[in-house]
This record gives sequence, structure tokens and C-alpha cells, in this order.
Amino acid sequence: MRYCSPDAADRMVDSRNDYWMPMDQYIGGIEHAVLHLLYARFWTKVMRDLGLVKFDEPFTRLFTQGMLTHDCYYREDDEGRKRWFYPNEIDIEYDEKGRPVKATARDDGLAVAYGGTEKMSKSKNNVVEPRDIIGRFGADTARAFVMFAGPPDQSAAWSNSGAEGTYRFLRRLWSYCHARRDAVAKAGPVDPALLAAPLKAARREIHLNLKQADFDYQRVQYNTVVSAAMKMLNALDDAKLGDSPAEGALAREGLGILLRVLYPIAPHITHRLWQELGYAAALGDLLDAAWPGADEAALRQDEIELVVQVNGKLRGAIRVPAAADKQAIEAAALADPAVQKFVAGSTVRRVVVVPGKLVNVVV
Repeated sequence: MRYCSPDAADRMVDSRNDYWMPMDQYIGGIEHAVLHLLYARFWTKVMRDLGLVKFDEPFTRLFTQGMLTHDCYYREDDEGRKRWFYPNEIDIEYDEKGRPVKATARDDGLAVAYGGTEKMSKSKNNVVEPRDIIGRFGADTARAFVMFAGPPDQSAAWSNSGAEGTYRFLRRLWSYCHARRDAVAKAGPVDPALLAAPLKAARREIHLNLKQADFDYQRVQYNTVVSAAMKMLNALDDAKLGDSPAEGALAREGLGILLRVLYPIAPHITHRLWQELGYAAALGDLLDAAWPGADEAALRQDEIELVVQVNGKLRGAIRVPAAADKQAIEAAALADPAVQKFVAGSTVRRVVVVPGKLVNVVV
């Protein structure tokens, strides 16, 4: 709180503290729950009782993060004491599933024992040095992989192969943006009326994932934000966009959304691509650009796919108009050739329609 008014000469805090505090979001590991967090709450209540502040709690929201874990390796001396090895001191062989099967020390070539997966700690020398990861893959990969490793409130194991996968995604994004740069730079806004069915489907996928990413940011689930960004790139890539105005407009809208969604997680590459694709000239710097909103019209479908079951067992799927009523859905399900094989010669007792999901034919 003193940081809010560091030059207050006649008091501990002044009105600037009332402006900045309480803090919007506190993020800390579980080991801080009875240390920093408890002390911060205690002293806030002391200052409240002394009339220095007007609030009861120092933090509006609390989020307890999980731990990063990593494999550890050791060797026992003659007295049973363990010497723990740093990752760069050993060579490791893995099986086809990426599990360690053999480890040897680089200095003498002798075997070392596998100590399992433990919380990264200096005592066991299993800490991954950020500078090494940044030097090999770049800062964006290091950030994005930590975010993508798993739900932030759960522990996650560090994996060099996982970091390499994140690196490949960012390289793919870079290559795709540069391949589409000219088409994006000269494209106008999307006119949904000019989009053919495959392009509408691609645009719907982008806006569906934007809606999911927006929700996941609010609930601090960054791993699924990265997943949503990957799905957006897949949707654009699978659409095989050409050079027509409609396809260029879709690429411009889709990449504009993707870069803004990914920016908090991989700020360097997205900032550079934002400039090179011409968004900065039209929408301003990426840091200040408005957050995109999902277009509800783009989320609506002309047709939907429904799973069809016979006596509860999956037998096929049908596509029907999104506005089809129950009678039309029942008729389409019973007429489907895959369903007919299982109802022929039987008595249909009833047809259960679960809107937007499935049809179950009971015979």
C-alpha cells in the first residue's frame, strides 16, 4: 500500500491508496496461504482499525495457482546421501511414449537414478532455467507453454516436447500470416451474404472459439484460451482461403480476432504480426485495440447435425434445418438408411428428440 503513495511525508498512505486499493486480483501458490496472504490480510485489518484505510480486505479476488513439476535425478554416495543432478548435467533416453528409461551423468557416463516427478525446487535441482528455454524457443513459447500445460489451479509437469509443440504452433501462425499478408492488407470487412457455406462454417468456428476464449479468460483458464487460438488457426487453414474479396475479408477478420485473443499469452509475435498485417494503421496499436466480440449472427447455423440412436445405441447422424420442428426431425431420423437397418421389421414405440443434440428411436 505504501507503493501507492511513496512520497507521502506526513502519513503512511494517502488518497492515492484509496484509488488503487484493494487489489483486483491476487494470484499465489498454496505455500503463500499462511505466509504472505495471511500477513497481507492481517495488516490490512490493523490499518483499517487505525483508520488508515477504508476497506476490510486487501484483495478483491483470490486465485491459487498450481505448481510446475519436473523429473528429478540423483545418485547416492557411500554414506547414503543423495546428490541431485541438474537437467544439463545428465543425458536421458526416453521410450516411445516420452517416459524416461535411462539416465547417465555427462561427467563420468555412469548411471543416475530417476527420482520421479516432483515440484520444481532448488533442493532437488530440477528447476528449468527460463533463460535456457527462452534462448532455445523464445519468450513467447515459454509463456504460452506454461499457460497451455494444464488448468492453472492444478499442478502441471514440464515437458520439453510440449514446449516444442507450442513452438511449432507459433511458427505455423507466423508462416500463415505472412502467406496471407497481401490478401489481408487489401481486404475489407466481412459481408456474410457473400460467404459460401464452407466459409460461413469457418467463420462460425472462429466466433465460437472467441466466445469460449472470452469466457475462459474471465475464469482464469488460460490453457483453454491457447486451445481456442489453435482451433481458430485450424479453421482458417482448413478453409483453404483463396484470393477472392470474400475470402480475404474472412482472413482479415479471423486473424484480427486470433491475434487479439493470443496477445496476452504470446505478446511479442502477435504484436509484430499485428503491425505487419496492417491492423495497427486501421485499429491502432495491439495494446490499445478494442477486445473483439463474438458475432451472434455468425454463430447461428442454417443446418445442424443430430446424433441418431436406436434403443440408446449410436446408429448414425442426420442433418436437418436448424428451424426444423419435432415432426420433421422424427421423419428425417426414421428415413435415414443407417437407422432403417435397425428398425426394419420392428415396431417403433416412440421417438425421443433432445433439441440440438440427438434423436433416440425406441423399437
